[in-house]
Amino acid sequence: MTAASLLERLNDLSPVGSLPRALEELYDGGLAIPSPCLYVNFVTSVDGVVAVEERRNSGSVISGHNRADRFLMGLLRAFADAVLVGAGTVRAEGRGARWTPDFVYPDAAAGFMELRARLNLPAQPRLAILTAGGELDATQPALQEGPIVLAPSGTAATLRRELPSGCEVVAPGGEERVDLRLALDALRQRGYRRILCEGGPNTFGELLRQRLVDELFLTVSPVLAGRDQGGDRLGLVQGAHFPAGRFPSMELRGVRRSGSHLFLRYRLDHASAR
Repeated sequence: MTAASLLERLNDLSPVGSLPRALEELYDGGLAIPSPCLYVNFVTSVDGVVAVEERRNSGSVISGHNRADRFLMGLLRAFADAVLVGAGTVRAEGRGARWTPDFVYPDAAAGFMELRARLNLPAQPRLAILTAGGELDATQPALQEGPIVLAPSGTAATLRRELPSGCEVVAPGGEERVDLRLALDALRQRGYRRILCEGGPNTFGELLRQRLVDELFLTVSPVLAGRDQGGDRLGLVQGAHFPAGRFPSMELRGVRRSGSHLFLRYRLDHASAR
């Protein structure tokens, strides 16, 4: 660990790729993301809460606006061909939000740009938005930047009329729901092979159910959020139930820390769920 590091490497079993020097110092080592890969990034309290529904920017609230967590979010976005989020996340994050590396950690913008150039990627990842009901504000700045919108066929025709012309509306699935496997196929057919999902616990649950997740980056914040009976605070996995003996298992591939925050990298073992 150097004086400039935001993170301290405790263990790293993953293949390590070189980063621009400034990023390598902040991360305390190198990082590689395989291609293709669907990787998911979450921050959770020690008791497993990932979303505080009464607050915007729940992740930042749970992390305590931790600088290392913000940096890692930017670094993972810098590797991505596309960032996949749900429409609820777009609404919750507010009109000014961007799903770009420099938006969450502007101090490392030059390093993120250099990394994307090394990977032969465009300046920013493509935003992909999942929506079931089509509840998107066409005037929101993120919608002006030409995202891919993945919607059920029953909603797609309306969205094509209402959203800015730069938006590409795709209907991977049936009349009422998006099939996530088909949605990922649609993104990969367009050349987006490294896909970072910031789509929320219900999306994560469905991706796990279909065994589509390759890696999980999990920040554990040293707080206890708690839950009321019948409350609306969400856990890491929602909307999916796995029977005993068929829990998705993971292999721990990396551990870093920043103070009392832990930064864990897991690889999903799909064979365990069969």
